[in-house]
Amino acid sequence: MGKCISKQARKELLNALRQRYVFAEKANKSKILDEFVAVAGCHRKYAIKLLGATLNGKEVNTQTPDVGNRIYNEAVKEALIVVWEASDRICGKRLKAILPELVDAMERHGHIQLEAEVKSRLLSVSASTIDRMLAPIRRKANGHGKRRAAKKSSKKVSVRTFADWDDPIPGYLEVDFVAHCGGSMSGRFIHSLGVTDVCSGWVEAVPLLAREQSVVVEGLDVIGHQLPVPILGIDTDNDSAFINETLINYCIEKGIEFTRSRPYQKNDQAWIEQKNGSVIRRFIGYDRYAGLVAGQTLAHLYSMVRLYVNYFQPSFKLLEKHRVGAKVKRRYDKPTTPCDRLLAHKEVHRDTKRALIEQRFQLDPLELLHQIRQAQTALASLSSSDPETFEHVELDQFLNALPRLWKTGEVRPTHRKKSAKTRHWRTRKDPFEGAWQQILEWLQSEPDATAKSLFERLRVSAPEKYVDGQLRTLQRRIKEWRNIMAKNLVLGCSDISNGITPLGEGVVKNRADDKKENKEYSI
Repeated sequence: MGKCISKQARKELLNALRQRYVFAEKANKSKILDEFVAVAGCHRKYAIKLLGATLNGKEVNTQTPDVGNRIYNEAVKEALIVVWEASDRICGKRLKAILPELVDAMERHGHIQLEAEVKSRLLSVSASTIDRMLAPIRRKANGHGKRRAAKKSSKKVSVRTFADWDDPIPGYLEVDFVAHCGGSMSGRFIHSLGVTDVCSGWVEAVPLLAREQSVVVEGLDVIGHQLPVPILGIDTDNDSAFINETLINYCIEKGIEFTRSRPYQKNDQAWIEQKNGSVIRRFIGYDRYAGLVAGQTLAHLYSMVRLYVNYFQPSFKLLEKHRVGAKVKRRYDKPTTPCDRLLAHKEVHRDTKRALIEQRFQLDPLELLHQIRQAQTALASLSSSDPETFEHVELDQFLNALPRLWKTGEVRPTHRKKSAKTRHWRTRKDPFEGAWQQILEWLQSEPDATAKSLFERLRVSAPEKYVDGQLRTLQRRIKEWRNIMAKNLVLGCSDISNGITPLGEGVVKNRADDKKENKEYSI
């Protein structure tokens, strides 16, 4: 900063302000300092040093030192440059360590001849001074100076909150990513770029094999051709794939208004967040998808989902909400499809409305649903470790099965869970394995004996082996044995196999109940 007053005037100003500055409060010190910096034209830190000098009981020399009094003159600097080049341009700390040996070696072989004073000053230079003296030399040698920090792209994009949407016309979109990662963000996987029109609720989505800014621009181009209305504005979160120069320049070129939500405020993008769950997750699920084949399958599925949802899936739209005490009351309009909302809006062009009506007339909702189920089956086979064989089902077969689909449970292949395999092996040792023969003998002599009385007899013989939690297991075993004996008597079977095998070797039926009753024999 240039000097605004003479040295004599600055000295007089210092003498007048020092005493006030030393004994002033913190707030008043800041005001005195601001005034002195503005009048004297010096740096703020230097002004603090000048005004606070009397705290140490000494005066500060305010005169600027002459250039001729420098310790390390041009001769020392030239010698340092030669030694630095000879050391292959190493840093100041490393050069300081090798400087004496390097100078002696160069003089011994006749490469340099230094005067005694120059050599003394060169050997006494510190590592920080070496770096400071060589700083301009390094910048010129490297071909560039200190890099200026790039301005953050987020500062170029204005913020839009959830309260700033004031009934926009069709064409203003909220944009977001949906990661098909299967619960793990490591490795490569497909992202879905989803958009929704805030006014009508129209939904579009395209799969992206990579979450990269240039790919996002290509995805927006594809979505722009599919939307029935032109894109007027987009609102994204603070993802680096959105907030970058590529997308900013794209929006400027296309005349699109670009806004972003507040960091960590998902409610600012409530429209697209709701569609992520009700549309993309509903039709795609939560499995992991990666690769070109999965991307093509997703693109084929989205091409039918967009028609089915936008033309034949009514949705509610929030009109207003207000808080009454601890409750929030919301008022919605009647359920309407995005197509009907565009047809009812006065800002939509007449030709666009005519095209929407013609396309809706040609679409068959059941055929679209049939194709969606087929694509979901193909998609589920890609994510499964044991994929099922993809079988083509004709439309007539699909329609005939509709009245009975509710009996099969989940009909979406992307959400269907694998049926658990029936367990046919034991998970813990049978506590009555060695005593079952004795129990059978007691039952043959006393057919009406209860399981509790038999269990008490076992505990008398081995009190450490049998505990209270095993009584329910014995009751179940004896009940099974009696059922088998009763069936054999009714059916007249002569081969009873003495009833030992199905129970003595351990019946695995109802083992889950055994586990609950018998805590001492855990898996």
